Amino acid sequence: MKNNIFKSISLVLISSAFAVSCTGDLDRFPTNETTAEVVYSTYNGYLESMAKVYGAYTLPGNTGPAGNPDVSGLDEGSNADFLRGFWNLQELPTDEAKCAWIGNDPGISDLNNISWTSENPFSKGLYYRCIVQIKFANEFLKYTTDEVLASKGFSDAEKTEIRYFASEARFLRAFQYWVLMDLFANPPFIDENSPTGKFMPEQISRANLYSYVETELLDVQNSLKDPRQNEYGRADKAAAWALLARLYLNSEVYTGQKKYTEAITYSSKVLTAGYTLMPKYEELFLADNNLNNPEVILSINYDGNKTRSYGGTFFIINASFNSLSEIDYGMTTGGWGGNRTTKALTDKFADGDSRYLFTGDTDEIESISSFVQGLSTYKFRNVTSKGEAGSFGAYADTDFPLFRLAEMNLVYAEAVLKGGSGGSEAQAITYINLLRERAFGNKDNNFATINLSDIIDERARELYWEGFRRTDLIRFGYLTGNAYLWPWKGGSKNGRAVSSNYTIYPIPTSDLMANTNLKQNTGY
Repeated sequence: MKNNIFKSISLVLISSAFAVSCTGDLDRFPTNETTAEVVYSTYNGYLESMAKVYGAYTLPGNTGPAGNPDVSGLDEGSNADFLRGFWNLQELPTDEAKCAWIGNDPGISDLNNISWTSENPFSKGLYYRCIVQIKFANEFLKYTTDEVLASKGFSDAEKTEIRYFASEARFLRAFQYWVLMDLFANPPFIDENSPTGKFMPEQISRANLYSYVETELLDVQNSLKDPRQNEYGRADKAAAWALLARLYLNSEVYTGQKKYTEAITYSSKVLTAGYTLMPKYEELFLADNNLNNPEVILSINYDGNKTRSYGGTFFIINASFNSLSEIDYGMTTGGWGGNRTTKALTDKFADGDSRYLFTGDTDEIESISSFVQGLSTYKFRNVTSKGEAGSFGAYADTDFPLFRLAEMNLVYAEAVLKGGSGGSEAQAITYINLLRERAFGNKDNNFATINLSDIIDERARELYWEGFRRTDLIRFGYLTGNAYLWPWKGGSKNGRAVSSNYTIYPIPTSDLMANTNLKQNTGY
């Protein structure tokens, strides 16, 4: 059981006071007698409210595992969960994963085939999920101004901690806007100063949203706790630096402007902040990965007893195996099966690479609907590093890393090779070889030189199924077009080119109809 701020996360948190409309105005309506004045009258109220801001990443709603989601009109057991939606949109269109649930889950085939529309339930679900989580942060921030806190009679220590909460809420909001910018490009924009009640938010351009996220992170980095000084699962300065490094690495995609020097600067800040690689790669993704983990900078936290949903790592684990698996996934539910890898991913691994965590009878997918074709992965499991099942068994204890040190090794190396200043190729090679030495247990497979092909392949080997691949393929010009084909790209067994508009997801039709300020993304 996790013991930190998130012990407050259960199915009866602050958001049980609110339901959220998925219409264009995204209004929030009280559904019981709990009001903001009551919630924010005590320090514990602030603590529980902040737990909801974080907990919205973990839980799609308040009744779980399937009931009433935070966003009306979504399915709490399917497309209302943040990580499940993010994972599907970032992994299924790529060479890393395909899902066999094409007859059961509407929208899955379109993600597999890179042929979605504005009605895709998973892209629609993530879009609204991001906006409602921004609203949770905005709501919290309204009650953290100096003026409001001065009227509460809190102690100086309590005020100081609430100000840290506010900085973390701003970071989490910036992260959600990064997700919207990366996937949807031009979403509606709201902050704590936006009107309440029914109104139509203005649409923000991708370039302007980039500037907003950058400005927020550059400011909030100064008011977050120092690296590794916050509770596990709460954001600190290193989390802001890591998101800035990720932002700058993709700047050319978002704005047309190269920011590789800045990517080196901020990845270097994280690389020298006291984090170290977990000695065993496999233990990064097990049920006790919250313990003695020197590598994870920020995670989405799960507890099999308190955070029961059909999303999160419960989804990733169950969708990875079925009852025939010989691997112990630590789940008592038998496994759903469905998500498989393509041969393009598994072929990237050399013999002896400990990151090769795949099982199955064939790496070829002849039929996309087959549950046993293509290898499954046991990268994420609900088993501890001691081989014991997670605390509950029916739901997962395994935390999901949003940011970890290894990504910064890779950001630094890529930014150096793409011309950023302030780093060196020798140091870049060193950072990449640290990952390979962990993977192979020796230096026999170290790189003497590296190129950009090495980098994107190493990112696949190190970060697969962690929600990076779509963004990576776009940055390298591989997601659409025919520069890189993989099995079932575009719905073809051997792969085919697809239109460039699929580098961005569409704005949901329901929001376009509700908000006349919004325009659809090009190509939809």
